[in-house]
Amino acid sequence: MSILTKALILILTLGLAACNNPDRNGDASGNNGLNGSGIDVNGLGDPSDPNSVAYFNAMIGDRVLFAVDTSTLTDTGRAILQGQAQWLASHPSYAAIIEGHADEQGTREYNLALGAKRASAVQDFLISQGVAAGRLRTVSYGKERPLAVCSDEGCYEQNRRAVTVLQAGAGA
Repeated sequence: MSILTKALILILTLGLAACNNPDRNGDASGNNGLNGSGIDVNGLGDPSDPNSVAYFNAMIGDRVLFAVDTSTLTDTGRAILQGQAQWLASHPSYAAIIEGHADEQGTREYNLALGAKRASAVQDFLISQGVAAGRLRTVSYGKERPLAVCSDEGCYEQNRRAVTVLQAGAGA
């Protein structure tokens, strides 16, 4: 065998070994340090610290739920968003990405549009509560990022949501 062939075999072997190591990035969960929404769970802070992202997510609430085929905010959703607006007002160095999601029923295109409407409804409400529009942006995932995968209402309702994802470094 030539040196080139041996080198190629070695590179392929090492590449396959790296693919089969779920702890290659220091996270035995296989999530590479990320939770289900793609946020680094190691950087969220202490949930008992009112200035931390973990506190915002757990105590204020980072998501609102929607009824079937609607982007209308519920009373519960508005209450959560009022808390989000107050937290954002006292933490001007944070911006937010509002993710719109839908359940798995319906077409991909319909659910992307519905997710966009849900994200926009949240954005509009936060702006109406005094959050600067420049600190907010929206994205729709439609049905592409479900929290629960199933075929019953209990799962569907978890997936009909808008999630506010905080970003540090937004400036005042």
